[in-house]
Parts: sequence; structure tokens; C-alpha cells
Amino acid sequence: MEQRMRVSTGSPWEPVVGYCRAIRVGSLVEVAGTTSMKDGKVVFKGDPYNQTRYILEIIDQALQEVGAAMEDVIRTRMYVTNITQWEEIGRAHGEWFKDIRPVATMVEVKALIDPELLIEIEVQAVVHE
Repeated sequence: MEQRMRVSTGSPWEPVVGYCRAIRVGSLVEVAGTTSMKDGKVVFKGDPYNQTRYILEIIDQALQEVGAAMEDVIRTRMYVTNITQWEEIGRAHGEWFKDIRPVATMVEVKALIDPELLIEIEVQAVVHE
């Protein structure tokens, strides 16, 4: 069995819910649903563009911690609370991934864990060594 490399969120909910920010097994990396939160508070309230940018920065850091990079991302999934904000979200996503161009999904959901969160993103990456 291949060893699992994990990135902790530092959240008190992590051991209760049983998750981690990212996990790498062999060349496969999965990054859990990530939101625009810092120290338990929503950042960039009401701003889908900057929430998206902030989330992708967190994801980038998590990938680096397991020896991966944004260039290794092959799929993104975006869960948004208001699909009419797709252009702002898409613009931020495109700034990070314009040359990488992973497959992407964006769906509207009824709600996220905090009503001020506008988007949650998860990614899948494959590291080629």
C-alpha cells in the first residue's frame, strides 16, 4: 500500500469530521472542498472574484505541501451559491488556469457551510515524476 501524504487544515473540525485539506497517494493528489475562510471567518464577503482567488491561493499552497503544483491540476469542481456570478468566478479561475486548462465543473448549490461563502472549490491533480 502506498503511503499517504496529508496536509492539515488546522481546523478543530478536521478530527471530528475526519478530513484533511489535501492528500497524495502515489501520483494522485486530491484537495478537499476549500472556501474563503481565515481564522474561522469569511474573507472577501460579497466578492465572488476575490473569494475564488483566495481559495486558489490556499489550494496552491496545499498542493506545494505534497510536492505538487497548480500545473499538475487536471480537474476543478466549483460549487457556487449564485450561478449568475459565474463570470467573476470564471475570470478568477481563468487567471490561474488559462495555460493549464484542466477540466472544470461549476454548479449552483443551495448553500455552503456559512451563508457568506459564495464558492467552494476542490481539485484533483496528477504529479508526473
